[in-house]
Amino acid sequence: MAASGEPMPTASAWTPPRAGALVVLRSLVFQGLVIASLVLLLPVCLFMVLPRAVTRMAARIVVHGWLGLLRLTVGLAYEVRGRENLPDGPCLIAAKHQSAFETLALQVILKDPAFVMKRELKLIPVAGWGMARLGHIAIDRSAGASALMNLIRQAKQRIAEGRQVVIFPEGTRSAPLSAPTYRPGVAALYRALQVPCVPAALNSGVFWPRNSAWKFPGRITIEFLPAIPPGLASGPFMERLEQQVEERTRTLVVEAERTAG
Repeated sequence: MAASGEPMPTASAWTPPRAGALVVLRSLVFQGLVIASLVLLLPVCLFMVLPRAVTRMAARIVVHGWLGLLRLTVGLAYEVRGRENLPDGPCLIAAKHQSAFETLALQVILKDPAFVMKRELKLIPVAGWGMARLGHIAIDRSAGASALMNLIRQAKQRIAEGRQVVIFPEGTRSAPLSAPTYRPGVAALYRALQVPCVPAALNSGVFWPRNSAWKFPGRITIEFLPAIPPGLASGPFMERLEQQVEERTRTLVVEAERTAG
């Protein structure tokens, strides 16, 4: 059941499109170029001992390059709506998560984000080391209450640095139009940080389905919605967050399906 009281569609309401030969070829070219770039970047990791700002600048260049390759090889571009809803100062970004795309794009869309991510991701050669140097927030999901305490402690540090803390409230990628499962960690973070929370809706899963190697041409939309001011109780906050994100995401998914192909 959605926060608005309306029944949510099930995961079976959306089926990934079938990948033709051209989609497969383009996807493989993109993946091969990304892997090749990571190999070429291996010696650059030595420069991670320099100030974080240097790593941040290098990461933005690399991610911009990957997004450019995605557009050139796959034919998949993106647009950003609602930039005016982003505050000038630090904030919490609570984003829908449908694919790996937003973990890339938000790194260059936002000024200096700190992502909440699984601790295991830091072990990925080159990319994971860069995440660690950029000061993203790695948590051990198996640690229970101590994981939440560690999350809040690190998030407060990032907010004090003037950064945006990015969290995916469902904790994992979801299929377009699937029933949402928002976790209470986002409410705990919202209460602890006492900064505006900007919901973000998107439709990336239509073009870059989860658990799939194939990427489809089109235009992904990421939309920042009006900020939720600090100070709400957990219940009203979660209800407002889920309603805003899910209603707008459904609209964006429908838009994408009309133009896909």
